[in-house]
Amino acid sequence: MLAKLLAANLIPSVWVPPDAVRELRNLIAHRRHLVRDRTAAKNRLHSTLHRHNLHLPTGEPFSQANQAWWQASTVSRTERLRVRHDLLHIQHLTTLIDEVEAEIAQLSVQEPWYDQLAFVIQIPGIGLLSGMTVLSAIGDITRFPSPRQLVGYSGLGSRVHASGNTYRTRRITKQGRRELRMVLVEAAWSAVRYSPYWKLRFERLKAQIGKQKAIVAIARKLLVVIWHVLTKREADRYADPQAVARALMKWASRQRTATALGVSRSEFVWQQLDCLGLGQQLDCFHYSGKLYVRQPETPPVVREAAGTA
Repeated sequence: MLAKLLAANLIPSVWVPPDAVRELRNLIAHRRHLVRDRTAAKNRLHSTLHRHNLHLPTGEPFSQANQAWWQASTVSRTERLRVRHDLLHIQHLTTLIDEVEAEIAQLSVQEPWYDQLAFVIQIPGIGLLSGMTVLSAIGDITRFPSPRQLVGYSGLGSRVHASGNTYRTRRITKQGRRELRMVLVEAAWSAVRYSPYWKLRFERLKAQIGKQKAIVAIARKLLVVIWHVLTKREADRYADPQAVARALMKWASRQRTATALGVSRSEFVWQQLDCLGLGQQLDCFHYSGKLYVRQPETPPVVREAAGTA
């Protein structure tokens, strides 16, 4: 029966992720589990503070510098032992998370991610880790003929109730890749905070449908932009070249990714700006209080459009 259905082309095909996509998905899921465990340990320590009416020390409460404060706290001997174990657990998990993030940073300058990440990072609210999460969840952008299908895949599409002359939209479906949906909502909050364009759109939507629905709508719009820039291999029409340069500089600085390619951070940024088609719009950019000026010898890099030989 299956053979007959297959011969009649009645069985839909399923996309099988290649090894690179599966490995990155597993690595990102592993990091998510580590972060969840570290957050649970921090919550247990916060609960201890509330139970004994203790005030947090100055600075990072769980850092190495505050170990002595925790051990000198006025709690029972048994509770002090549990506090010490939670602090050690947090330190160990932080080391593991740093290792995972370093590996993700190294993968970001390797194929197939290197040719795609710059197009995603240019979007406000998206950085190295969130960009790699988006790319791993999408896999191959060509398997989505339209942005509507990508939105449905993420679970950010609205449920529709249609009966006769009645047509109503309800809450989002939440069917699809959960990590893609979560990272886009986080990116949306960052975009409406730092990007004037997305902040204006958010304020308009918030006045109409409320704050929570508005941020989900912004996340959905960001995903539509991601589909367009990855499919067409072009810069976002509302991209701020200065902001994009700073985002690329953060990518170059993370775990010395630019050094892994044998170039300086500024050279890395100018190369990526040329690939995005934004290099001609900038002669310099600011990052961490320092001015970076383009050197004449920096050659432009042109990345071929999708589907061309």
